[in-house]
Amino acid sequence: MRLILLAMAAFCWTATARAEGERAGDFDYYVLSLSWSAAWCALEGDARDDPQCDAGRGLTFILHGLWPQFEDGWPSWCRTTERDPTRAETAAMADVMGGAGLAFYQWKKHGRCSGFPAQAYYRTARQAFETVVVPDFFARVERPLELPASVIEDAFLEANPALGRDQITITCKDGLIQEVRLCLTPELAPRRCGNDVIRDCKLSDAVLEAVR
Repeated sequence: MRLILLAMAAFCWTATARAEGERAGDFDYYVLSLSWSAAWCALEGDARDDPQCDAGRGLTFILHGLWPQFEDGWPSWCRTTERDPTRAETAAMADVMGGAGLAFYQWKKHGRCSGFPAQAYYRTARQAFETVVVPDFFARVERPLELPASVIEDAFLEANPALGRDQITITCKDGLIQEVRLCLTPELAPRRCGNDVIRDCKLSDAVLEAVR
C-alpha cells in the first residue's frame, strides 16, 4: 500500500511539474480576462494598500491579462529567450491594467508563453482589450448592486454583437462579480471557449461592487 501511495505521489508531482515551464509559443487560443477593479480591491487590493484602489480612480473592468490557452488547460511560466520588460514598458500598461506591477506579473506568468517579445505581448494584449466594448452602464455603478451574474454576460453580449454565449464567461469569488473572460483566436477573433473555461458563475445574488 505504501508503494502505491508513493507511486501516486510521484505521478502527481510529475503532472504538476509539467503544468509549468512549457515551450513559449505553443498554445491554441487566448483567454482575455477583464477584472472588475472594485472586486479585486475588496478581495486583495485594499489589504495591500494598492494605488489601484484609491478613491476617484473610476476604474471599471480593467485588463487582467491575455492568457495563452490549450484546448484543455494552459501553459504558464514558459521558457523563453526574450528579455523581461523594462520598468517603462510595464508602466505604459498601467492605464489599462491599473498598475505596472500587474503588467510585469502577467508577462512572467502568461506573456512569456505567447512566444512574443514583451513589447509585442503588451501591444497584443492592449489590442485585444480595445476590441471589447465595456457597456457605459458600469461606469455609473455608484453603490453595490445585487444581481444575477448572467446580467453581466447579457450586457456584454448586447454591447458586442459579434460575441456568442459560448465565447464569454463570468466568474465570481466570495459572492462578488470578479471577471469577464472572453475566448479569442491567436488572431484575436472570438471563438468558443474550452470546456475548462466555460464555467459561468451561477449566482442569482452576486454583488457588483461600486466603482471607486
